[in-house]
Amino acid sequence: MPNANEDLPTALNQAQHRAVSELLRVSPVADDLARRFQEAGFRLALVGGSVRDALLGRLGNDLDFTTDARPEDVLKIMRPWADAVWDVGIAFGTVGAQKEGHVGEEVQRFEIEVTTYRSEAYDRTSRKPVVSYGDSIEEDLVRRDFTVNAMAVALPEKRFIDPHGGLDDLADRVLRTPGTPEDSFSDDPLRMMRAARFAAQLDFALAPDVVTAMTAMAERIEIVSAERVRDELNKLMLSPRPRTGLGLLVDTGLAEHVLPELPALRLERDEHHRHKDVYEHSLTVLDQAIDLEVDGPDLVLRLAALLHDIGKPRTRRFEKDGRVSFHHHEVVGAKMTKKRMTALKYSNDMVRDVSRLVELHLRFHGYGGGEWTDSAVRRYVRDAGPLLDRLHKLTRSDCTTRNKKKAAALSRTYDGLEDRILQLQEQEELDAIRPDLNGNEIQEVLGVGPGPMIGRAYSFLLELRLENGPMARDEAVTALKEWWSQQQ
Repeated sequence: MPNANEDLPTALNQAQHRAVSELLRVSPVADDLARRFQEAGFRLALVGGSVRDALLGRLGNDLDFTTDARPEDVLKIMRPWADAVWDVGIAFGTVGAQKEGHVGEEVQRFEIEVTTYRSEAYDRTSRKPVVSYGDSIEEDLVRRDFTVNAMAVALPEKRFIDPHGGLDDLADRVLRTPGTPEDSFSDDPLRMMRAARFAAQLDFALAPDVVTAMTAMAERIEIVSAERVRDELNKLMLSPRPRTGLGLLVDTGLAEHVLPELPALRLERDEHHRHKDVYEHSLTVLDQAIDLEVDGPDLVLRLAALLHDIGKPRTRRFEKDGRVSFHHHEVVGAKMTKKRMTALKYSNDMVRDVSRLVELHLRFHGYGGGEWTDSAVRRYVRDAGPLLDRLHKLTRSDCTTRNKKKAAALSRTYDGLEDRILQLQEQEELDAIRPDLNGNEIQEVLGVGPGPMIGRAYSFLLELRLENGPMARDEAVTALKEWWSQQQ
């Protein structure tokens, strides 16, 4: 494989040389694939995020290419070469593939996308982009979202292509569009959300004209499908600094159209009714939840942290003594969370888990000074179910007081609750609570077949188990028979 620096322009400094060289060094599949396209009479170039990430020193094994070959030709070239090929994006000119390749002595798996030169735009009556194919890479690059994603390395000659100054913008850590932002966002309004996501993901600033266009065109996001909006929101939420991106969505007005519950948290404050800024509080809770993550970004936890107080605007009351109350905001918030996430086409499991965490996030505050009975602790664990670990993190994150003494007291109290949970789990396998008799045993004791009464008997024994802890079998049988006699 030739040296990646041989034909790169001298305008690139040594660090940039090394970055592009590294991209090609860890991607030996690139030259092999490029030769196959060349032999078939087509051009191929690494493009977009792959080039940007290499220059940033954060390249992974996901590689993006662009070509003048039409999708049908791409399939003909890729199928005998790749380990697996999929064409789910072929309507938009994209063919995906998986290929194993050597990086030194190590074999790694690469995820590859090859997209035909294209341009795409929305019309005002459609939620789907209209795709048309182009004939030059320059034509392709001008339609890309931002200049830092409009760079390419033509293969196999290793020619660096940067017609819109993406390299300078990368050095300045700024997001600009190749053409006017109004044209770019009109072509694909989702790019406005993508700008916020890149700000959060890459820690880049937005050029002033980009922010101006986002603000003026925010309503245009409504033409984009809920699924695409959801996927972009997820990427933002999973970024290292989601607070930055969320702030941009709120400040530009985009959030009003995709997540209106968030700007609604900016409750007005006055000198007579002082209370926390719920919007800033929610972003701080999100930051603190992220700090508690152990095994990488947790979308369920992050969404729950962001949305945990969205019921407050609807439940706010000014009390006679000057206090502000938000009674049952966790119940109202859970319903609002379910409604919003359903509208954004989240999976049923995601909707259930996030809304459940929102509903439970205040439960700990009934623990007071640690006077819960064992029964109450068991119910806390039962109600949280598999979300218990996330509920621990959410509850701890929800403490944003600047009063160090109060914060320390809350932390100690929650430490005490977790200790009690662990003790009870050791004693009685609390995280798998079951009645002391199963359904078949209940039927045998009562001498009846399956039916609603068996379900009621099961619930009775479960409540007994929660209240008293484990019982011996004969004790459970006696208690069940006494209950049954009262039902006759």
